[in-house]
Amino acid sequence: MTKLLRSTSVRLALIYALLLVVSSLTLVGLLWWHTVGYLDREIDAVIAADTRAIGDRLHDFGLPGAMQTVEERVDANQDKRAIYLLADPALKPLAGNVDAWPLKIDRSMGWHEVDLVYEGKLHQARLLHVALPGNYQLIVGRDIQDRVAVQGMVLRSGAWAAAIALGLAVIGGLLVRRFILQRIESINRTTIAIVDGNLGQRIPMRGADDEFDQLAGIINRMLEQIQQLIEGVRNVSNAIAHDLRTPLAELRARLEDILRSKPDRELTLDSLGEAVSDIDRLIGVFNALLRLSEIDSGLRRAGFTRVDLAELVDDLAELYGPSAEQKGLTLETDTAPDIQVSGDPFLLAQAVGNLLDNAVKYTPAGGRIRLGIAADGDDRIVITVADNGPGIPADERERVTERFYRGDSARGKGGVGLGLSLVQAVARLHGGSLDFADNAPGLRASLRLSRAAPDAAAQS
Repeated sequence: MTKLLRSTSVRLALIYALLLVVSSLTLVGLLWWHTVGYLDREIDAVIAADTRAIGDRLHDFGLPGAMQTVEERVDANQDKRAIYLLADPALKPLAGNVDAWPLKIDRSMGWHEVDLVYEGKLHQARLLHVALPGNYQLIVGRDIQDRVAVQGMVLRSGAWAAAIALGLAVIGGLLVRRFILQRIESINRTTIAIVDGNLGQRIPMRGADDEFDQLAGIINRMLEQIQQLIEGVRNVSNAIAHDLRTPLAELRARLEDILRSKPDRELTLDSLGEAVSDIDRLIGVFNALLRLSEIDSGLRRAGFTRVDLAELVDDLAELYGPSAEQKGLTLETDTAPDIQVSGDPFLLAQAVGNLLDNAVKYTPAGGRIRLGIAADGDDRIVITVADNGPGIPADERERVTERFYRGDSARGKGGVGLGLSLVQAVARLHGGSLDFADNAPGLRASLRLSRAAPDAAAQS
């Protein structure tokens, strides 16, 4: 029982039942007030009016006038519900339709509800006892047996309404509990499957667009991101082990050769220089990974400032111009003044620089590279690097931003496969994206950025 009460659905069902019962009792109370209460007020008003009339007759015409008034009212009592009794100071009946003074009233003044025998039957009556001048005692009342019946009917109706409401509430609560448990059970099954290692499981949605579907959609998006992060960590770990094994093996072999052959000083220094180059390459890989981790964590967002993209692009074109010219390439720029975004100038320069570096690296001699900036709507800026090199096959464009991924066209070229991963991370940090398209021939890389500083919560 305690375990059952700990269930949220059961507690919701009980609250629902309590509210339904309270609403039913409130409705019955209002019905009581507007029926039985109204009848009581009407009866009391009639009794009070009759009492004043008899008292006035006694005052004006004496006892005979009062007795005559009582008898007239008894005779005029067609529905036999009115009760009159005029008695002397000794409570001996003088006029009325009651044979004897009620013992339950005795000499107590005011309103009374008693069982009264008149006309040979026992009736529940509401009476008003007053003392008239000369210490004459007067009782005026009404038979309220019908009101008692109505009262009982209202009470029984209220009891039945409460019982039916409670039953409906319990049934409704059980149905609600069953529905909630079904939806929660689907979430439980999915999470258990994920805990067991099946990261591809998702919470089923019913298409009702209710709160559960909205929650399922949010959880599914979270699971997709977690899966991507876990697979990214797994892939990065495998890639690090694979890509660093070769340079470490070469470094070990070179140092082993020095120890074994003991060459002269000049050859030893040359071999040590090559070993330092291998170590620098390894350090570069780890620095790139640390930079990516720092970008993904959003720490660099604290250094955001207004960045003039036209100035940044012109500086990069000037920096990469000699390399392009040396290879026989034409580097063109297409910028407009006063195009600014909120961002990290060093990361943006590195991201655009990586795109330019790839374009210079892969574009054959005599080719053309175009670097441009354009507005993409009111709140977006797109930086485009287009070349007429070999491009990237369509089936590889989604994978080239994976860390350490290198396509067939990149074999034999320098680098470790982290450049485009860094560009994509910088784009996400600035509320944008990195897209690739066919330049017919060549590749068009588009770095889309938000003009305003992105919300940290939205980027996490």
